[in-house]
Amino acid sequence: MYVEDAAEAIVLATESYNKPEAINLGAGFEISIRDLVNLIVKLTGFAGHIVWDTTKPDGQPRRMLDTTKALKEFGFRARTDFLQGLKKTIEWYEAEDILIE
Repeated sequence: MYVEDAAEAIVLATESYNKPEAINLGAGFEISIRDLVNLIVKLTGFAGHIVWDTTKPDGQPRRMLDTTKALKEFGFRARTDFLQGLKKTIEWYEAEDILIE
């Protein structure tokens, strides 16, 4: 989920949600970790080699949160397309000349 959507969700929740149950916030779709890594490699032009540690197969292979409660309780749905948000995030890191190791 793009940061601007996350900020909007947090504001909406603090203004109109007053229950003890947790609410998931997210982009509302599933992407495998491998597909996400491959997408980041493509968008950044990374020319290195990705190494997958197969000795730790219990890691989370994919992630998707059920965000229907956020829509029902305070009308939140992420508006930024995942790909566009990822591109904007990468552009920000590049503009700030931030090295990720």
